[in-house]
Amino acid sequence: MLWKKLVQFGKGFFERKEESTSTDMPLGTAMHNIEITRGRGGQLARAAGAVAKLIAKEGKSATLRLPSGEVRLVSQNCLAIVRQVGNVGVNQNSLGRAGSKCWLGKRPIVRGVVMNPVDHPHGGGEGKAPIGRKKPTTPWGYPVLGRRTRKRKKYSDSVILRRRK
Repeated sequence: MLWKKLVQFGKGFFERKEESTSTDMPLGTAMHNIEITRGRGGQLARAAGAVAKLIAKEGKSATLRLPSGEVRLVSQNCLAIVRQVGNVGVNQNSLGRAGSKCWLGKRPIVRGVVMNPVDHPHGGGEGKAPIGRKKPTTPWGYPVLGRRTRKRKKYSDSVILRRRK
Protein backbone atom coordinates (compact mmCIF):
# COMPACT_ATOMS: atom_id res chain seq x y z
CA MET A 1 0.00 0.00 0.00
CA LEU A 2 1.43 3.36 -1.00
CA TRP A 3 1.19 5.97 1.73
CA LYS A 4 1.11 9.67 1.00
CA LYS A 5 2.64 12.44 3.03
CA LEU A 6 2.99 16.13 2.28
CA VAL A 7 6.58 17.22 2.71
CA GLN A 8 7.67 20.83 2.27
CA PHE A 9 10.40 21.36 -0.33
CA GLY A 10 11.44 25.01 -0.59
CA LYS A 11 8.45 27.09 -1.73
CA GLY A 12 5.93 24.47 -2.78
CA PHE A 13 4.71 21.15 -1.49
CA PHE A 14 5.49 17.78 -3.03
CA GLU A 15 3.20 14.84 -2.50
CA ARG A 16 5.66 12.14 -1.41
CA LYS A 17 4.81 8.49 -1.91
CA GLU A 18 6.89 5.64 -0.61
CA GLU A 19 7.28 4.31 -4.17
CA SER A 20 7.02 6.55 -7.21
CA THR A 21 8.60 7.44 -10.55
CA SER A 22 11.26 10.12 -10.90
CA THR A 23 8.78 12.31 -12.82
CA ASP A 24 7.04 12.97 -9.49
CA MET A 25 10.23 13.76 -7.56
CA PRO A 26 12.01 17.11 -7.27
CA LEU A 27 15.75 17.41 -7.94
CA GLY A 28 17.98 16.36 -5.04
CA THR A 29 15.59 13.65 -3.82
CA ALA A 30 17.27 10.76 -1.98
CA MET A 31 16.05 7.36 -3.16
CA HIS A 32 16.93 3.66 -3.18
CA ASN A 33 15.84 0.36 -4.78
CA ILE A 34 15.75 1.92 -8.25
CA GLU A 35 14.68 0.07 -11.38
CA ILE A 36 16.94 0.22 -14.43
CA THR A 37 14.16 -0.86 -16.80
CA ARG A 38 10.47 -0.54 -15.99
CA GLY A 39 8.92 -3.70 -14.51
CA ARG A 40 12.22 -5.51 -13.75
CA GLY A 41 12.21 -4.60 -10.04
CA GLY A 42 14.74 -2.53 -8.10
CA GLN A 43 18.40 -3.13 -8.93
CA LEU A 44 20.30 0.02 -7.88
CA ALA A 45 21.19 1.32 -4.37
CA ARG A 46 19.91 -1.60 -2.31
CA ALA A 47 22.72 -2.19 0.23
CA ALA A 48 22.48 -1.11 3.87
CA GLY A 49 22.70 2.68 4.16
CA ALA A 50 22.76 3.19 0.38
CA VAL A 51 21.19 6.27 -1.18
CA ALA A 52 21.11 7.68 -4.73
CA LYS A 53 20.40 11.33 -5.57
CA LEU A 54 18.31 12.67 -8.43
CA ILE A 55 20.53 15.25 -10.18
CA ALA A 56 18.65 16.20 -13.36
CA LYS A 57 15.62 15.40 -15.49
CA GLU A 58 15.42 15.97 -19.24
CA GLY A 59 13.26 14.33 -21.87
CA LYS A 60 12.38 10.76 -20.93
CA SER A 61 15.47 10.15 -18.77
CA ALA A 62 16.63 11.17 -15.32
CA THR A 63 20.25 11.52 -14.16
CA LEU A 64 21.20 9.80 -10.89
CA ARG A 65 24.32 9.90 -8.72
CA LEU A 66 24.74 6.38 -7.33
CA PRO A 67 26.43 5.43 -4.02
CA SER A 68 29.56 4.33 -5.92
CA GLY A 69 29.98 7.85 -7.36
CA GLU A 70 28.84 6.75 -10.80
CA VAL A 71 26.49 9.13 -12.67
CA ARG A 72 24.06 7.40 -15.01
CA LEU A 73 20.81 7.87 -16.91
CA VAL A 74 17.64 5.99 -15.97
CA SER A 75 14.19 6.15 -17.57
CA GLN A 76 11.88 8.61 -15.77
CA ASN A 77 9.03 6.11 -15.49
CA CYS A 78 11.14 3.57 -13.58
CA LEU A 79 10.03 3.07 -9.98
CA ALA A 80 12.13 3.97 -6.95
CA ILE A 81 11.59 4.22 -3.21
CA VAL A 82 12.08 7.65 -1.65
CA ARG A 83 14.51 7.88 1.32
CA GLN A 84 17.67 6.06 2.38
CA VAL A 85 18.00 2.34 3.10
CA GLY A 86 18.04 1.53 6.82
CA ASN A 87 20.79 -0.15 8.89
CA VAL A 88 23.30 2.60 8.08
CA GLY A 89 25.97 1.60 10.60
CA VAL A 90 26.06 -2.11 9.76
CA ASN A 91 29.80 -2.03 8.98
CA GLN A 92 30.65 0.03 12.08
CA ASN A 93 29.94 -2.62 14.72
CA SER A 94 32.76 -4.93 15.75
CA LEU A 95 31.92 -8.63 15.92
CA GLY A 96 34.61 -9.12 18.56
CA ARG A 97 35.83 -12.62 17.79
CA ALA A 98 35.85 -15.29 15.11
CA GLY A 99 32.97 -17.21 16.71
CA SER A 100 30.58 -14.29 16.17
CA LYS A 101 31.22 -14.45 12.43
CA CYS A 102 30.61 -18.22 12.44
CA TRP A 103 27.21 -17.70 14.08
CA LEU A 104 26.28 -15.47 11.11
CA GLY A 105 27.09 -18.36 8.75
CA LYS A 106 30.36 -16.91 7.41
CA ARG A 107 33.02 -19.54 6.70
CA PRO A 108 36.72 -18.96 7.53
CA ILE A 109 38.89 -17.43 4.78
CA VAL A 110 42.10 -19.38 4.08
CA ARG A 111 45.01 -17.72 2.26
CA GLY A 112 46.19 -19.32 -0.96
CA VAL A 113 49.84 -19.26 0.21
CA VAL A 114 49.12 -21.77 2.98
CA MET A 115 47.34 -24.23 0.66
CA ASN A 116 48.83 -27.07 -1.35
CA PRO A 117 49.65 -26.57 -5.06
CA VAL A 118 46.69 -28.76 -6.01
CA ASP A 119 44.30 -26.32 -4.27
CA HIS A 120 45.72 -22.91 -5.29
CA PRO A 121 48.41 -21.53 -7.66
CA HIS A 122 50.07 -19.75 -4.70
CA GLY A 123 50.33 -22.98 -2.69
CA GLY A 124 53.29 -25.26 -2.02
CA GLY A 125 56.94 -24.64 -1.20
CA GLU A 126 58.95 -25.14 1.98
CA GLY A 127 58.15 -22.92 4.97
CA LYS A 128 56.96 -19.38 4.30
CA ALA A 129 57.44 -19.48 0.54
CA PRO A 130 56.52 -16.49 -1.64
CA ILE A 131 53.82 -16.67 -4.32
CA GLY A 132 56.32 -17.83 -6.93
CA ARG A 133 54.63 -16.05 -9.85
CA LYS A 134 54.98 -12.58 -11.36
CA LYS A 135 51.50 -11.52 -10.28
CA PRO A 136 48.97 -12.88 -7.74
CA THR A 137 46.15 -14.99 -9.16
CA THR A 138 42.75 -16.41 -8.24
CA PRO A 139 42.39 -20.12 -7.38
CA TRP A 140 41.61 -20.68 -11.08
CA GLY A 141 44.72 -18.90 -12.36
CA TYR A 142 43.24 -15.56 -13.50
CA PRO A 143 45.18 -12.37 -12.62
CA VAL A 144 43.85 -10.55 -9.54
CA LEU A 145 45.31 -7.04 -9.36
CA GLY A 146 44.79 -4.40 -12.07
CA ARG A 147 42.97 -6.53 -14.62
CA ARG A 148 39.91 -4.93 -16.17
CA THR A 149 36.85 -7.20 -16.02
CA ARG A 150 34.25 -4.98 -17.68
CA LYS A 151 33.40 -5.74 -21.33
CA ARG A 152 34.77 -3.16 -23.78
CA LYS A 153 31.50 -2.64 -25.69
CA LYS A 154 28.89 -3.16 -22.99
CA TYR A 155 25.31 -2.15 -23.82
CA SER A 156 25.07 0.21 -20.80
CA ASP A 157 28.12 2.33 -21.79
CA SER A 158 25.84 4.90 -23.45
CA VAL A 159 23.81 5.55 -20.25
CA ILE A 160 26.82 5.90 -17.92
CA LEU A 161 27.86 9.56 -17.94
CA ARG A 162 30.71 9.28 -15.40
CA ARG A 163 32.34 6.03 -14.27
CA ARG A 164 32.87 5.24 -10.60
CA LYS A 165 36.26 6.07 -9.10
